Amino acid sequence: MTAINAARRLRRPSALRPIRQTRLSLSVSFYLIRQFLGWFLFVFLLFVAIILIVDLIELIRRGSGKEGVSFSILLRMAVFKLPLAVQKTLPFAILFGGMLGFWRLNRTSELIALRASGVSVWHFVLPIVFAAAVLGAVKITIINPLGTILIGRYEQLENQYLKGQTKLMATSTAGVWLRQSVNDRQTVIYAKSSTVQNNTLVLKEVMVLLYGLKDRFYGRIDSPAAVLKDKSWHLERAVTTLRGKPPILKPVHKIPTTLTLASIQESFSSPRTISFWELPRFIETFEAMGFSALGHRLHWHSLLADPMLYCAMILIAAVFSLRHNRRTGILLAVSGGIGAGIILFFVADLVLALAHSTGVPPLLAVWAPALATTFLGVTVLLHLEDG
Repeated sequence: MTAINAARRLRRPSALRPIRQTRLSLSVSFYLIRQFLGWFLFVFLLFVAIILIVDLIELIRRGSGKEGVSFSILLRMAVFKLPLAVQKTLPFAILFGGMLGFWRLNRTSELIALRASGVSVWHFVLPIVFAAAVLGAVKITIINPLGTILIGRYEQLENQYLKGQTKLMATSTAGVWLRQSVNDRQTVIYAKSSTVQNNTLVLKEVMVLLYGLKDRFYGRIDSPAAVLKDKSWHLERAVTTLRGKPPILKPVHKIPTTLTLASIQESFSSPRTISFWELPRFIETFEAMGFSALGHRLHWHSLLADPMLYCAMILIAAVFSLRHNRRTGILLAVSGGIGAGIILFFVADLVLALAHSTGVPPLLAVWAPALATTFLGVTVLLHLEDG
């Protein structure tokens, strides 16, 4: 009976026996995460150095010939602008870091050893996907708020030294502030509230501060309402008080202006200068004033979608890195990953542009590319694992 059993065992090759899949230990998972983070930091720091040099050269070109613009100011502007560019390149740093990490593990046969021990592809991809999701969470909760502070300072320096402009409008809990310059005379307008009715800006409980030459204050105007139309402010029941003169009441008082509703809205705080934590409150306030906050809402949802986008980048890296061989080499894998990443960002930007122009819902415009890429990566990896 012993010989018969041995013969039966010989008839059944061990290769036909189903391999029982095993889970990774914590030490192996941390090792894979360290490999990914090491390559990610290498690519990330390389991107940071390149971006800083290119931005500094461009700022030097823009600042050449302008009075009062020193190299130290331009260097500060380049450093302040760096977080914005870095946030845009983070997905590519994650993609390339993931591809290099998988390629190195594949070349040293470490992944082959894991597969031979019965470890599924999902078991050694999921720790790196988790690390990418954590990077996305860190980006939107820590890096983005710090970056908004620095990019705000960059825009102040840019307006002061390179553009010679300042914001036309600002809001606070106390009301709305507007500034305009006509014929070298400054006018500051304060209103407790504002609304947009039929594409017309209406201010409530208005106070206008008048400044003459050399910014000398010479009077004020008080009005219950002001309407922006026909290149002028129409102040209703306006009380004008000039220095050394008694107040004068006019049914309608007109102040010439070069402001338009579009220029006021465009000069408002851009989404990139507002922290992730402050965006919901800002959107609510902005819409209560009657302005469209579609751009800010799209930006907020795009920040929320970043962790999923980074996970999709790891799946793309796995698809193009796990199965390359010596004949195809790393060049084909890298070119495929770069092409997939570029296509993803092109589609994402196209959908955002359509959302701005055609009214596509923000949830669909922002989340659809990340979800589609994630599902596609999962499908391809399932095919590679089963095939």
